[in-house]
Amino acid sequence: MLRPKIPTMPTPTGLVSPPAVIEPTAIAPGIPVPPPAPVVPAPSRPVVQLTSGSTLGLVGAGTAVVLVVGAVLVSLLLAVAITGASVAVCAVVLRSLITADAKRR
Repeated sequence: MLRPKIPTMPTPTGLVSPPAVIEPTAIAPGIPVPPPAPVVPAPSRPVVQLTSGSTLGLVGAGTAVVLVVGAVLVSLLLAVAITGASVAVCAVVLRSLITADAKRR
């Protein structure tokens, strides 16, 4: 009842051509080629020259980045502290309400 059915191979229809014959060819040894001479690469970019004005600009930009990142981190820390304090106050108020309700009964 549960036997698999094996498909039968279909017979080819139409003209069948014989397989092509491949003849071997002789391999001739190649002539050795000398390796190319090494090429010295040209410098890809110029050397950066720092002047006093560009140094002051870099120091100013670095200071600004440090101050901005510090302000963001301090504000995040302050937000977490305020949230924790408010959750603690809510917990104390809920605890006092539950204990007061239990004493009345």
